[in-house]
Amino acid sequence: MASFPVVILAGGLATRLRPLTEKIPKSLVEVAGRPFLEHQIALLRTNGVTEIFLCVGYLGEMIEELFGDGKRFGVDITYSYDGEKLLGTGGAIKKLLPKLPNDFFVLYGDSYLPIDYQAVAAHSRTSAKPALMTVFHNEDTWDRSNVWFEGETIRRYSKTERLSQMRYIDYGLTICSRSIFENCPANEPFDLAIVFEKLSQRGELAGYEVYQRFYEIGSHEGIKELDQLLRDASRGANDKERF
Repeated sequence: MASFPVVILAGGLATRLRPLTEKIPKSLVEVAGRPFLEHQIALLRTNGVTEIFLCVGYLGEMIEELFGDGKRFGVDITYSYDGEKLLGTGGAIKKLLPKLPNDFFVLYGDSYLPIDYQAVAAHSRTSAKPALMTVFHNEDTWDRSNVWFEGETIRRYSKTERLSQMRYIDYGLTICSRSIFENCPANEPFDLAIVFEKLSQRGELAGYEVYQRFYEIGSHEGIKELDQLLRDASRGANDKERF
């Protein structure tokens, strides 16, 4: 079965990474000797995902100049620019919606998620719900837990509400259907998290538990951790080739 395409949300200002991101977008921050987006693409290809829709805003033209149509990296990239105002994670998808199929992955532009994407897709196809969120048993370890997950369903997801049952965290990879954006405003900024919160309140957000921790480049510490992970993996691969 053909893979879902992926929408990568890469339009933010990345203010937490300044001065590193004063002249380049977050996707081009160097990690283990390469722009971060190149690592994301390599991971997606490993998972059979080769059709990429890239939502860009701040300095997005620099990304397009370097990666072009993606063919040099073994993928197809379509760009969608926010325009004069940043549209937020939800607004960017709403603008792109006419180009998207009925179902698609959504991945944040600063996330590196080493899991089996096709296993997530397979679960989504059998869930009979309009969206799916991957979750990680967190207990406030990596960040504040924001998901009440029970019986393969997200009972409640919220970035603002705090419940004692919230022991999981949004891992960062979701699957969306076009229908969940039908009633959202066009050409206006809104947060994808609000859409997911409303879905969870209606019992329409499926959950899929993963067991590999997530990595991110949204902070300087996160960049250091991922840089070490990727360099260690590269050394391990080189050692295998020698022997």
